[in-house]
Amino acid sequence: QLSLFRLTMKRLFSTSHSSVDSKEMRKFQLLAHKWWDEEGEYSALHSMNDIRVPFIRDTLLNMSSNYHLGTPLSGVKILDVGCGGGLLSEPLGRLGASVTGIDPLEDNIRTADQHKSFDPVLAKRIQYKSSSLEEIVEECMETFDVIVASEVVEHVADLEMFIKCCSQVLKPEGSLFITTINKTQLSYVLGIVVAEKIIGIVPEGTHEWEKFVPPEELERLLESNGFSVKTVNGMLYNPLSGSWSWMESTSVNYVMHAVKSGAQGQPSPGDAPSEMEREQPSATAGTTM
Repeated sequence: QLSLFRLTMKRLFSTSHSSVDSKEMRKFQLLAHKWWDEEGEYSALHSMNDIRVPFIRDTLLNMSSNYHLGTPLSGVKILDVGCGGGLLSEPLGRLGASVTGIDPLEDNIRTADQHKSFDPVLAKRIQYKSSSLEEIVEECMETFDVIVASEVVEHVADLEMFIKCCSQVLKPEGSLFITTINKTQLSYVLGIVVAEKIIGIVPEGTHEWEKFVPPEELERLLESNGFSVKTVNGMLYNPLSGSWSWMESTSVNYVMHAVKSGAQGQPSPGDAPSEMEREQPSATAGTTM
């Protein structure tokens, strides 16, 4: 029966229907060696750590009474999907988490592995794997406490399947953190025209506006796949200072935190929190680490 299940899963997530977009892969292949250049093509992702890492940390600490000073995320199993060169995996590992970083591009994983090897503590806490999300579903059913998918969903080929896979590898009541770009006129102007074509903080061709995801659509997909959306916050990048800050509006970049329903079953539509009930980021969430 187990082998039949495996066969079904393999067929379901066969490479003929994958969340990985081969065109996107070619795009990032060329930049695989540039991940750790803080002044280079990924500089905006380096500085995003100043707000996304405290946001993840504080949200998780607010949900738990059990944490260790110095390593507050000790014992937390995190899956970093589309981890690239490990820019987010490493600071989460430093907070004590046990991190698995996956990326379909082998060159990214090579870069990430090489960089973590400079720090013996991180080398133990982080493991990287060249893999798509659907390839690890079978071996990682309900394995992780937390999934982070930062600046990833705007590059996947099949968003619904991606969300389904997230749900499958996450434990009941586990947390999913997503950062991405809204699909608005403003995000086109700032995210593509200005960022790529005028000031060049992002390599030209990195983003396709058609693949940007409005928060309403992402929320609907999450709710229909057994998640309860807790927080949606806008993020603003200042290209002059090279820094990120929180903002009310989600019209360009935003972060979403959702929790998978418990073992009892999916939450009913009435369980979804209203706009007013949603958590705001804690006072420390916008501060640097």
